[in-house]
Amino acid sequence: MGQASFPEMYERWLVGPLFRPWAEVTFEDLKLSPGHRVLDIACGTGIVARVARERLGAAGYVLGIDINADMLAVARTVAPDIDWRVGNAGALPLHDGEQFDLIVCQQGLQFFPDKSAAAAEMRRALAQGGRLAVATWRPDEEIPFFRDLRRVAERLLGPVVDLRHSFGNAAQIEVLLRDAGFHDV
Repeated sequence: MGQASFPEMYERWLVGPLFRPWAEVTFEDLKLSPGHRVLDIACGTGIVARVARERLGAAGYVLGIDINADMLAVARTVAPDIDWRVGNAGALPLHDGEQFDLIVCQQGLQFFPDKSAAAAEMRRALAQGGRLAVATWRPDEEIPFFRDLRRVAERLLGPVVDLRHSFGNAAQIEVLLRDAGFHDV
């Protein structure tokens, strides 16, 4: 058997303990209803989309979009019943008029090179009365384990720029979303 790819290792080692619990909490807060249409942006191997599918069953539609075709290949293997599309958050590959009741972006926004374009695309894809859930890591200074790990790495390697923790300020996210036309942020 060959060596596992990064997307396979990501799915095997990180999704269950790290990303699935946050997907579960997101949907506990957002209360899916039968017939809901759910969009998972920057879906990776698709844990948010899969949790949505588990909760909706056949009574809804779920779409996962990611820029990385290799991550989506793993997603398709794990959940072939979900619609998976390769695409950029700043130019979502949606059909004319395609909109969603719920859009989730879990741990993706901080990596988008054009956050304003991505927020505008999220707004365009959201149906009237729909809801958006965005999750990003807080700054690593607020997470002792990650802060200490970065400090050790910096002693050995020099300055470390970790994009995972680069967009965790709630006020900054609120401004971005309001500028894109979101209300009740």
